[in-house]
This record gives sequence, structure tokens and C-alpha cells, in this order.
Amino acid sequence: MSVSMTDSGEIATPVESSKSAMTWGPIFGGAAAAIGVTLILLLLGSGVGLTMVSPWSGQSSSLSTVGVTAAIWLVVVQWLSSGLGGYITGRLRTKWAAVHTDEVFFRDTAHGFISWALATIFVAGFLASSLTSLAGAGAQAVGSAATAAGTAASSTASTSDLPTAYFTDALLRPEQARAGATSDDTAATAEVSRILLNGAAAGQIPDDDKAYLATIVSARTGLSETDARTRVDTVLKRIDDAKVAAQKAADEARKAASTTALLGALSLLIGAFIAAAAAAYGGSQRDEEEDLLVTPRI
Repeated sequence: MSVSMTDSGEIATPVESSKSAMTWGPIFGGAAAAIGVTLILLLLGSGVGLTMVSPWSGQSSSLSTVGVTAAIWLVVVQWLSSGLGGYITGRLRTKWAAVHTDEVFFRDTAHGFISWALATIFVAGFLASSLTSLAGAGAQAVGSAATAAGTAASSTASTSDLPTAYFTDALLRPEQARAGATSDDTAATAEVSRILLNGAAAGQIPDDDKAYLATIVSARTGLSETDARTRVDTVLKRIDDAKVAAQKAADEARKAASTTALLGALSLLIGAFIAAAAAAYGGSQRDEEEDLLVTPRI
């Protein structure tokens, strides 16, 4: 809206256009094009990504490699889909008459950004719906398995399944551990399992538990106390190594997920910029070609 002076010196009444500066047709058209290209490229990337993963040991790429590759592919998807969607948005709009070039540039970039936002919301909703469906199916399968396992275990449940079973064992541990260990192999095995579980939860196994484990091993295997203690220490070392390996794998997965999230956010910012720039470029081309058509030839 602008203010101007008439020839008589009076201030003219500002005139405001009744037509909206936003044209939804090109916006939806560009968003639809971006969505289509995004889905195609995502399916293509999923197919290529599955070739990097194998159930066979040593034949799959590392988690960090898979995560970085997926993040780079997301950036490529944003470049291509956002550029195409923004360019179509700019080319399909009608020409704004009596509008300053700066305002035309702003409207084109705004149209490209809105088109990108609509496409991104749709794709995000589609992916979230797909992941929710997969997660629901997996949870249903796990729930069925857990129900079956609970039904099977209910008939054999005993006081040894209680959380206090380890401390009960410690209270009732016989003075002559060797005699107590050989009286019932099944009970001894269960007690060893509870000692190991408690040590895993606590982060370490107390020395008295280690000595008791060595006594049980010696009684069941016929090894000397020294050899039994060596076997116990070896097994506990393997348990610690497995724990460290699991923590390392979890840390690698965390780093890969963090890298993917950061590059994913960066790809969205790049996509928004490219969509706005492509819309401005497409709009300028559209106006230039129309000016060439209406300019009379001499």
C-alpha cells in the first residue's frame, strides 16, 4: 500500500489490492512434485542401503558408515526434490502486475519455502506412519511371545525367581560350601546364575562370591581350588569383555544416530534454501519469457 499526491496537492487514498499475494496452485504443484521425487529417491536409497547390511558376520558395513551414507543421501534427496519443487512453483505462478521487483523476489522465495514446508510435512508424516505400523507389528509379535513365555513359566515359578533370591542364597549359604554344592546340581546351577546376574547388575562380583563360585566349580568338575579359581576368573573376564563390546557397539550406534540427526537437520535447512532460490529463479525466468513474448519486434 502506497501514499501519493494528486495534482491539486491532496493526499490520494491508498489503494490496497483485493487479490492475495499467495498463489496456492503453484505451491501445491511444486509440493506434489517434491513429494514424488522424494519418495522415489528414498526408495532408491533404501534399496542401495540394504546392500550394505548383511546377516552374515563380517559382511556388513559398520554402523558409522551406514549412518553417514544415509545422512549424505538425505542431503542429496533434499537438493534434488527441493530444487525441482521450488522451480516448478516459481514457473507456474501468474505474473504479478504493478509489483516492485523486490516484492516479486520475496513472493517467489516465500512460495518456494511454503512449497518445501508442505512437502516436508507430508513426507515426515508418511515416514512416521510407516515406522509406527512396523513398530506396532513388532510389538504385537513380541507381546505374543512374551505372553506365551509367561504362561509357560508360570507353572514352574518358585521362590528362586524373586528379586531377593540372591540375598536369600547368601543367608542360607552352607558353611561347608563343597558339601552344599554337591547335594543338588540343579540348585547349584541356579545359584551360580543368580550370583552372575547380581554381579552384572552391581557392576562387579564380591570376593566372597568369587570364592564360593570357585568352590562350586571345584566340586562339580573335580578341579583343584586353584584351577577352579582360575576358571572362574577366566569366565568373569569373558563376561567383562562381552560387556565392554556391547557398550562399544551402543556407543557407535549413538554416534551414528547423532551424526545422522545433525546431517538430517542440515539437509532440511539446505532444502529450504534451495527451494526458495529455485522458486525465485523459476519466477524470474517466467517473467522474462513473458516479457519477450509481449515486447513488439521492430
